[in-house]
Amino acid sequence: MAEEETPNPFSNPLFAQFQRAMSAQGPLQWDVARQTALMAATQGTNEHNVDPQRRIAVDSLAAVAHMHATEVTGQEIRNLGKLEVVGRATWVNLTLDAWKPYFESLARALRGAPDDTTPDDDTTDPMMKMLSSMSKMIAPSMLGMSVGTLVGRLAVNTFGQFDLPLPREPHGKLVIVIGNVDSFADEWSIPRDDMTMWALTHELVSSAVFGVDHLRDAIRQMVIHFAEGFRPNPGALSDGIGQLDVSSGDPMKILDSLLSDPTVLLGAQRSSAQDRIAPSLDAAVAAIVGYIDHCVDRASARILGDGSRIAEAVRRRRVSQSADRVFVERLLGIDLTTERVAIAHQFVAGVIERAGEEGLAQLLDRPGNLPTPAEIVAPGLWLARLEGRS
Repeated sequence: MAEEETPNPFSNPLFAQFQRAMSAQGPLQWDVARQTALMAATQGTNEHNVDPQRRIAVDSLAAVAHMHATEVTGQEIRNLGKLEVVGRATWVNLTLDAWKPYFESLARALRGAPDDTTPDDDTTDPMMKMLSSMSKMIAPSMLGMSVGTLVGRLAVNTFGQFDLPLPREPHGKLVIVIGNVDSFADEWSIPRDDMTMWALTHELVSSAVFGVDHLRDAIRQMVIHFAEGFRPNPGALSDGIGQLDVSSGDPMKILDSLLSDPTVLLGAQRSSAQDRIAPSLDAAVAAIVGYIDHCVDRASARILGDGSRIAEAVRRRRVSQSADRVFVERLLGIDLTTERVAIAHQFVAGVIERAGEEGLAQLLDRPGNLPTPAEIVAPGLWLARLEGRS
């Protein structure tokens, strides 16, 4: 007697209707993303409004930071009047709106073209068919949860909009999460006003850099191209489960291992196109991070006398948060490893040694001035290329 084939419950018309309902918001469920992010950011508690006196104090410090940030960058910074002193929940909402183009590019890539086929689509294994159908059905919600988790985790520690060097659209706001700034100051025994001044300076310098239209557009396009370079891999989740190390017997460790790679959870497969984009994106982001750090150090030295202690504390925090930023690195290609930041600082130092501050300022001058992967580790090559263009 022939063995009876296991029925695939996802072939039922009712499940098809349910799948359409699940995908009603498109390839990424933004309501799920927002709810997940707010829960992660606030731990489910209601945030208090920012103390009006603290808000006034931040406003007065911002005027001083603005003057020095303008001087060290040589850029006009117009958004001082749009300073928003906010809590984590507001930061979450602003960030989800600002980063929407990046995550929508990722979502479209993971959805694939309507006629895309993969080996899993043709498999005769009923279990694989079920897993593939389930993956497609829950993908918009899973991506919403992943995006929400990413933004919510970042909200717990971020000082403002530019802890990560990602351009924001619409450009023009200045945002400080004052509760995080004060908590960090207290943890490191730094006077709160000094820490606030440093955070404001960093946000203003970053705003000046990303206020340069051609530079902002160049980074934005590279990040979008990286995100849309993923290819759907419905078998990734089942493969990831099959490769889990269950020897510890600890369910939480096993789950954490699965969640540590969002590309597995979302069924995303890195492509050769991303491998080609990544070195250029790494070099461009490193140059921008190095430039911002250098300008913030110069401005802080003017304002605070010596901001090196704060800078060191913040850069240690940058390294310690690498686990939270793995989603950004894996999904958007922004990889701020200790080694890459060191390369960024060496590039800036090498340029200044050869051509001074004026030579470094060329980074923002015109399109095409961001360093290539070869130039980021050899600033002399970068300067020689720019000299040839003049």
